[in-house]
Amino acid sequence: MPEGDTVFRTARSLNSALAGALITVCDIRVPAFATVDLSGRTVDDVVSRGKHLLLHAGDLTVHSHLKMEGAWHLYRHGTTWQRPAFQARIVLETADWVAVGFELGVLEIVATVDESTAVGHLGPDLLGSDWNAGLAVANLEAHPEVPVAVALADQRNLAGLGNVFVNELCFLRGIRPQRPMQEVPDAAGLVALAHRLITANVDRTARTTTGVDRNGQRLWVYGRAGKPCRRCGTRIQHGQLGRTELEQRETWWCPRCQS
Repeated sequence: MPEGDTVFRTARSLNSALAGALITVCDIRVPAFATVDLSGRTVDDVVSRGKHLLLHAGDLTVHSHLKMEGAWHLYRHGTTWQRPAFQARIVLETADWVAVGFELGVLEIVATVDESTAVGHLGPDLLGSDWNAGLAVANLEAHPEVPVAVALADQRNLAGLGNVFVNELCFLRGIRPQRPMQEVPDAAGLVALAHRLITANVDRTARTTTGVDRNGQRLWVYGRAGKPCRRCGTRIQHGQLGRTELEQRETWWCPRCQS
C-alpha cells in the first residue's frame, strides 16, 4: 500500500532519472489535461510532499497521487511495460527514459505558482527537509475528541502516514485506535515514533515495523485479524472507525497490549 515512504522512494527514483532532462514526448491520458504538451520542457526536479508527487517542469507542475492502486514506473526505451497500457494515465519520455504513471488516483497539471491549491492543505511532511514535529503535535492536539487513528491519518495534521503506519504506531504506543486524542498521554512521543518509523522504512522495499524482514513477520497488527498477537498471543481484533465515510478507517489492535 503506497504511504509516505513509498512515495518518497518513487520521487527519489524519478528525480534521479529525469531531473535536468528534456521531455521529448508527453502523452497525458486524462481528458481534462489531454491537450497539455510538456514536450520541449526540462524537468527541474521531482519531489514528494506527504503522499503526493510533484514533477516540476518550468512554470508547470505535474501533480499526482497514487491512492491505492497507482504507481510510477521507469523503463528504458523499447522494453516491455509491466502493467497494461490501458492503465497508463501519463507517459513522459526523455532521451534515456520512459516514465509511466499507472492508475494514478489524482493526475493534474497546475501552474507552479498555484501549487498550493494541490498540496497547501497538508501538514508537516514527515520525510520533508522542513519537518516540524512541534507543529504536527499541535495539529493533533487541536482536535482532542478525534480518535487517534483518524487524527494520525489526517494529512492536514501531518503528511505521510497511511493505514499501515497508523495501526502499527497505535500498537507500538499501546494505544487503541479508537482512543480520542485527549486521552493520548504523550502526543509528542507518538509523533517522534512516527518520524523514526517512516524514516527507517525509506530505503526498504518491504515495509517492516517489527524489525523482522521476513514474509509474514513484518507487521504487528495490520491485516492480522484473528491471528495471535506477537507479544501476548491474544487474538488481534479488527473494526472500522470514523464518523463519516471520508474518515472511515480499518483498524486492527490487540485488546490486551493496547488500552
